[in-house]
Amino acid sequence: MVYKLVFLTGIFIFCLVFNCFASPVKQAEFAGQFYPQDKNELTKMIDGFLEKADSKPAAGDIFMLISPHAGYGFSGQTAAFAYKLIQDKFYKTVIILGTSHHKPFNGAAVYGSGAFATSLGRIDIDEEFVNSIIGKNPEVFIDESAFSNEHSVEVQLPFLQKVLPSTKIVPVVVGDCSLDSCKKIASVFNEAIGNSKDILVVVATDLYHGYDLQEADRVDAVTLDLIMKLDYDGLYYALRDEKAQACAGAAIVIALALAKDKKCQGVEVLSHTNSAIVTGKEVKGEWTVGYASCAITYPKGINMLSIQQRKKLLGIARQSIQTYLQTGKKLQINEADPVLNQKMGAFVTLNQHQELRGCIGNLVGSQPLYLIVRDMAVEAAVDDPRFSPLSLKELEEVEIEISALSVLEKVPSADKIELGKHGVLVKKGFNSGVFLPQVATETGWSKEEFLNNLCAHKAGLPRDAWKDKNTELYIFSAEVFSEKDLKK
Repeated sequence: MVYKLVFLTGIFIFCLVFNCFASPVKQAEFAGQFYPQDKNELTKMIDGFLEKADSKPAAGDIFMLISPHAGYGFSGQTAAFAYKLIQDKFYKTVIILGTSHHKPFNGAAVYGSGAFATSLGRIDIDEEFVNSIIGKNPEVFIDESAFSNEHSVEVQLPFLQKVLPSTKIVPVVVGDCSLDSCKKIASVFNEAIGNSKDILVVVATDLYHGYDLQEADRVDAVTLDLIMKLDYDGLYYALRDEKAQACAGAAIVIALALAKDKKCQGVEVLSHTNSAIVTGKEVKGEWTVGYASCAITYPKGINMLSIQQRKKLLGIARQSIQTYLQTGKKLQINEADPVLNQKMGAFVTLNQHQELRGCIGNLVGSQPLYLIVRDMAVEAAVDDPRFSPLSLKELEEVEIEISALSVLEKVPSADKIELGKHGVLVKKGFNSGVFLPQVATETGWSKEEFLNNLCAHKAGLPRDAWKDKNTELYIFSAEVFSEKDLKK
């Protein structure tokens, strides 16, 4: 009896401690209302929406989506046009900007920790990102009560769980904001995102609300025209003067300001409709809500690789190293994927206990990408002159990172270099050296420090050789991903 009592007491204490430290989960409030409560029914519904969405590939890498937030029977098909574009892409984090339908406040309220739940399970919050934006501006703050009885964020989650199953989220609901506040909030997110290309922004909003079908078309045309122009100033004043309508108007203004900060250029309206058309009740006096989905893109760089393609390349890299260390021979492999057969440069970086253990690459892309990765992985393991060759036992402790590179572009001066976005090759005579884009982010160097170190420590040139008119400068971008990123 004593032993049983001790055992039960231990279980009680364990459960108590576990519950104290377990991440809180915000339970679904709108399952069974805005979307099906049954998991299988919801899965079938979203799959059907995605299958019918005939979205064409975007003209650039997608940074932002605008998606409606009504019940799935009204706006689910419209939302699917946006989510279809990112299906199986890789985004580490999705920032969701919704609106507050019920609680009045000023600024942007963030849900700080834990996870959200839907009929499809839980989706975790990126607490590290949340911590990076809190405290930067008093208008961005944690207030989890703002999410109570609020559907705008929640209805986006099942779509995200289907198309981006390993992503984390940063839930935000936006209250009243002045134009100046919108710009300041956008700056907070801009700084936190930095040069990362694995962060997606989703704006959850419906458009026109009213009883006039002709007015619905006219007002939505004004709203969408301003969105397509990324004219956040114009949209703010059009919303204020009721020439445009969007229930998450301030969230869109913040998003467009952020897109401008990120030098986005392309905006595509993927689908536009309204509740009258969807329900077939196109009669005067019927309450009508406008729905649209849009994609906002960065300037075209290298094509983003899907999750499967990234996993495949990382698998090839690891298998190549293991095969070489066991047999002394190259891995024999054939790959049919046309994207992985593109001739692209790549670097393979090995990290052991969070410290560099090897890094070798090929800038030119003389072979298909998958073969470049195969060969550079082996060279990083055994031929990096800074390190002794990797042992088979050490391979278990190594984390692999791949940087897939765009084509080199010669620039006339360092003025064209954007830190964190561009990798740089410096060349003078027979001397050359290269830094990947992430070097600037990891070191925090200024542009001058970045180029000085590149010349002195990588190219064997004088520190200020990059200022010499006879020195050639080339820039490139990189799509960087690692085994750590893809762990679920």
